[in-house]
Amino acid sequence: MDGARATAEADSTAVRVALWRALHTRADPPPHILDDDLGLRIAAPDGDWRARPDMDAEGTRGLRAAIVARARFVEDLVLQQAERGVGQYVILGAGLDTFAQRRPDAAARLRVFEVDQPGPQAFKRRRLEELSLGVPEWLRFVPVDFEAGDSWWARLAAAGFDPARPAVVVSTGVTMYLTRDAVAATLRRIAGLAPGTTCAMTFLLPRDHVAPDERELHRRSEEGARASGTPFRSYFTPRQMAELAEAAGFAEVRHVPAQTLAERYFSGREDGLRPATAERLLVATV
Repeated sequence: MDGARATAEADSTAVRVALWRALHTRADPPPHILDDDLGLRIAAPDGDWRARPDMDAEGTRGLRAAIVARARFVEDLVLQQAERGVGQYVILGAGLDTFAQRRPDAAARLRVFEVDQPGPQAFKRRRLEELSLGVPEWLRFVPVDFEAGDSWWARLAAAGFDPARPAVVVSTGVTMYLTRDAVAATLRRIAGLAPGTTCAMTFLLPRDHVAPDERELHRRSEEGARASGTPFRSYFTPRQMAELAEAAGFAEVRHVPAQTLAERYFSGREDGLRPATAERLLVATV
């Protein structure tokens, strides 16, 4: 096996997110916030994947609810902006995102750019081909070797992104792995795009700002990330994140708390499913 092929492996965090999204359709009764089994098919885990400690149906209720809630929020945002004429959608740290495959009716009206590390992206491309899904012309894979110092912005432009036209730029489940300076630099770059551009970015609260009943889960998440070689580097309060976005130059900035997602997507559920509250969303407009 050649070197490029050997590194074509899925990122463990991306696989975990894909499996939680699939677990939602299996462990939680309908209505489902997001119906996504395709990520599971792409990940192709072992047949006993539900026996993994991080797939415990009861212990991961809040986490998987947060994962599907943020995904649904982002998709709703993208569709809303597309109706307003925005034609570019950029996913930073795309992982095993399945929007382009699950929603071809909407995605075909956009130019979708998936930005990720070369190895995991090669794995995903291969799995799409093996599943006979392929890569349509309007979906652009943008491999960026961050560890080698590649510029995601330069790679994105080379893939056909038009900075003179507005876009939706999304980064979910990424900022905790970056330094504060790297997050600020990313926000500045997005804020420099065309007027009408919208950024949606998740961030993790410091532990002392997390609800007391979630602090142990927060601690275990930190330990798991450190043990897997991808330690958490940044935490932000909503005010700190808003100040970063304002300093970057966004015209409008708002915080979307977990309670907002709970009210929008989980109201009236008889099973009591609610998203964990440690991760929040920033939505900023150029």
